[in-house]
Amino acid sequence: MNRRSRAPQNGINNPILGHIDTVAFSLVLALVIVGWLMIYSVGYEELQGQGWGGFFNTSAGKQAIWIGICSLLFAFIMLFDWKFWQTFAYPIYAFSIALLLLVLIVGAEIKGARSWFTFGSFSFQPSEIAKFGTALALSAFLGAYSTDLRTPRSQLTALGIIALPIGFILVQPDAGSALVFLSFMVVLFREGLSPTYYIIGGLLGGLLIMGLVFQPKYISLALVVVSIIILAYHFRGKQRRYWVAGAIAAAAGAYFLTMQGFLKYVLPGAILSFAVLGYLQYQNRNGRLVSMLFGLLLIGSGVAFAANYGFNNVLKPHQQDRINVWLQPGKCDERGSLYNLAQSKTAIGSGGLQGKGFLKGTMTKGNYVPEQSTDFIFCTIGEEQGFIGTFGIIVLFLLLLIRITVIAERQRNNFGRNYAYCIAGILFIHIFINIGMTMGLMPIIGIPLPFISKGGSSLMGFTIMLAVLLKLDKHQSRA
Repeated sequence: MNRRSRAPQNGINNPILGHIDTVAFSLVLALVIVGWLMIYSVGYEELQGQGWGGFFNTSAGKQAIWIGICSLLFAFIMLFDWKFWQTFAYPIYAFSIALLLLVLIVGAEIKGARSWFTFGSFSFQPSEIAKFGTALALSAFLGAYSTDLRTPRSQLTALGIIALPIGFILVQPDAGSALVFLSFMVVLFREGLSPTYYIIGGLLGGLLIMGLVFQPKYISLALVVVSIIILAYHFRGKQRRYWVAGAIAAAAGAYFLTMQGFLKYVLPGAILSFAVLGYLQYQNRNGRLVSMLFGLLLIGSGVAFAANYGFNNVLKPHQQDRINVWLQPGKCDERGSLYNLAQSKTAIGSGGLQGKGFLKGTMTKGNYVPEQSTDFIFCTIGEEQGFIGTFGIIVLFLLLLIRITVIAERQRNNFGRNYAYCIAGILFIHIFINIGMTMGLMPIIGIPLPFISKGGSSLMGFTIMLAVLLKLDKHQSRA
């Protein structure tokens, strides 16, 4: 059968939505409706006695306005030529970077971060547009014939595209929004970036987190133990005994010096022995292994030390509290820094299996959980809809991510495939962190739950990203 004669896949037939992927569109629509209902429930008390004029001054009314604006924006994008987004990917990226720079100069400071433009009663966060612009630029770069992620030049360029907006956002400072940009590592992996980078990054990330909890000297000694195990497995005969005995003796010496206070933060003497013996045997395979372990020990211990030093000497008390709430809640005051998380867990747990029912959440009505319509809206779902409702939301998100992956793999050009994976990564990070932080599994960094949390800039940003994706896929289904 001729390619052009195929019936559209999952399509409906009208000028705007014709040939669109109805599965993805329906999932997004369902999430938006659920989100508005939850926002309505949170703000139900402020709705009492309000007429239609007053309704649009409430949280639910403002969100309804934004839903209308985003619906028109979605329709407008559907009428655009799909080639526009690939052609103007870099200018849009440059415009989003300019907004990040401008907000540092004229933006409004909200909750200690200068990351918002305000227009009367509405506010707008340019980092939402920066996610979209970065997705376009990275997709265009990775789709170019000259790009090869096996070469250092392409790797550095791709990482530079991601790092530039991260730098501006960290200056605001808004660590939560900056963290979302790490989601672009998903598309880099899909396009062939070596898994070694992800393994090393994961190990260093784990060491950084450990450095926030444990003293660096213990982490260094643990790394030595791991190295001993690797060497004992690798070497044979007398060499095994020599390496194990030497490493244990060096580690014991370093531990003794540290305990006696001669060196407050000492890298175990075993690291030095690895370096010397590795140099002596560098020309053979065993020497290269020892040298590699030496490098990992040095870098790993350094990361742990830097994390511990930064936590105790650089971070402000309220920033330390946020990390302790996540990693060491026993050190936090339940009426202070731990209050939000404790109330969130209580609200979710109080919903039980079926929930208390729509508009019947007592903690929701009492506004016991701060930011209940934005960052912590998932606890409202948990209280009123219970386990069934929260599980249903997670399933909707999971189905949407799977559907976007299907859309990505059926694209006939690299730009469309790369862009789809960028969007999947952004959504996954938002969902994972937002839901995780309401249950204490992730740090409380303040990022919205896509399509559900209250917020015009968030809803508009996700609408634009999904609309462009569906437009690109719409072109594919008609080709």
